[in-house]
Amino acid sequence: MTFSITRRGGLALGLGAAALLAGGRVARAATPAEIKSRGKLIVGILTDLPPFGSLDSNQKVVGYDADVAAMMAKELGVELELVSVTGPNRIPYLLTNKVDALVATFGITADRAKQVLFSNPYSALDIYLLAPKTMNIKGPDDLKGMRIGVARASTQDTAITAMAPRDARIMRFDDDATAVQSIISGQVQILGANNVVLAQLTRTQPQLNLEPKITLRRQANGMAFRKADTELRDWANGFIAKAVESGALAASWEKWFGAPIGTLPPMPDLTA
Repeated sequence: MTFSITRRGGLALGLGAAALLAGGRVARAATPAEIKSRGKLIVGILTDLPPFGSLDSNQKVVGYDADVAAMMAKELGVELELVSVTGPNRIPYLLTNKVDALVATFGITADRAKQVLFSNPYSALDIYLLAPKTMNIKGPDDLKGMRIGVARASTQDTAITAMAPRDARIMRFDDDATAVQSIISGQVQILGANNVVLAQLTRTQPQLNLEPKITLRRQANGMAFRKADTELRDWANGFIAKAVESGALAASWEKWFGAPIGTLPPMPDLTA
């Protein structure tokens, strides 16, 4: 099996734009049989969030999500094409048929489920509000007048927008890497990010002295499919169960995170 990475023009589009795009180009169903006939699985993946996904020195996509996508293609007996996506353009790429599926550290939420089908969780993250230990932040009221950096359209963006006081300045960046740079440079005082980003910053930028101030949520991550692709989603759920049973997911997680994967969270309630 071989795979490649495709970079396509970044579309900084939100959920509303995704719906408009989908309206202009009708999303077609993709089934396991169709993908096998084509001989290729096309997967959207973040390449700015190591160790879930990043580019190595040879510009090859590596990481946990890349491993999972490769396992899926192997199970289907097809080649794999990885398409680099960002947080804001993940849904538009899916709805306009640029990819068959997203394996892109995509938090399962009721709002997103209005537009896409989610698989059962295959990974999880803890989402925090991070700030230097010297800052006294215990609740939303302490964010008044603060500059808060987040990746646009991310789970942390949604959570912080809902809780922050009106005079907090939420600064939205196109991806996690740019948001991280904003706190390193001092452009923001506080960062909305996950436990993986916290571990990286603790290791590479110890002078920031960051710690979690508020836990925003535990994020269950799922693969995402178009609404019509129920057969492909059902296949993915079977694949995830098999990969959990065989230990394949646990082995990849251990390789990239250096810790046990633990028990995957249950499927969140999407009726809200």
